[in-house]
Amino acid sequence: MEDNSKHSSPEVKKLSDLISDIKIAMLVTVSGGNSLHSAPLVTQGIEADGSLWFIISRASQKASDIQNENRVNITYSGSGTYVSVTGFAELIDDHPEKVRQMWSKGYEVWFPQGPNDPNVQLLKVEIEKAEYWEGHSNPVSKMLEFVKLTTGSKHLKMGSHGELNLRH
Repeated sequence: MEDNSKHSSPEVKKLSDLISDIKIAMLVTVSGGNSLHSAPLVTQGIEADGSLWFIISRASQKASDIQNENRVNITYSGSGTYVSVTGFAELIDDHPEKVRQMWSKGYEVWFPQGPNDPNVQLLKVEIEKAEYWEGHSNPVSKMLEFVKLTTGSKHLKMGSHGELNLRH
């Protein structure tokens, strides 16, 4: 994931730190009939303003859903870290340099013509807010906290929780 958050707010830096090692995100869109639809994506980058970038297929249900309703949720889960991001999605055209910048060979499975494939669609999500939970990823720490719980200790620390307001 490309990280352009170095010169950003503390909230964007925290979000970047939370998701940088999580390879797959789940994008939740609103489908026809107001039902929710989830699909896995690889986050391609985070900008200094907190915007997230993805490559999707122009012909996908995701693209169709976003054309009708641009409010989305993106979730991340990995190594004791859980993040839920809400924001507004935008389908971006006419940025071939951005596609090439984010492109990796793995995309050729879906886009055999490479970064110039007519089905390649950029997706930018402007984040409104993010909520996160950080727990212990070390099994020994988890076991010690479980022992505290079973022995009646009132000083349980199972991790931290926070909210990041990224609305500009």
